[in-house]
Amino acid sequence: MTRIETLLAEFEHEARTTRKHLARLSDDQFDWRPHARSYTTGELASHLVDCIRWTAPIFSADELDIDPASYKRYSAASSAALLDTFDGEVARGMQAIARASDSNATQPWRLQMRGKVWFEKPREAAFRDMTLNHLVHHRGQLSVYLRLLDIPVPGSYGPTADEAWG
Repeated sequence: MTRIETLLAEFEHEARTTRKHLARLSDDQFDWRPHARSYTTGELASHLVDCIRWTAPIFSADELDIDPASYKRYSAASSAALLDTFDGEVARGMQAIARASDSNATQPWRLQMRGKVWFEKPREAAFRDMTLNHLVHHRGQLSVYLRLLDIPVPGSYGPTADEAWG
């Protein structure tokens, strides 16, 4: 299996698992938050889409220069819109990864903020940090939200207390 095939398989698995979590949400739960300093459920779910949105820029260019003042985070208006946008971004990300080569995966990639380099690392490391690891982290938070909302939590790497083995 090539580097790119491995990254594509990881991305596909994590995206499919994340979608199972997102699909459990209904519109009436979007404004709920477990604590005053926490994201609302809708904000957290939307942030998962943002994590996926990093994929295409990482694999399509050697750098991304962001101006935080004009950067627009995704904000889902409904559960249906959330899933539709998520699916579109996953497809876009899969295409971007599939077009890359193994040598492209090891090339340097930079994130800049208003022209100042924030970090530079191999493209595959940037992808794991900014997309995969970030996605898994926030999906874990969403799992807690689901539990607190008394919504059955889907498994990520095996069944949960809400699912039967086998």
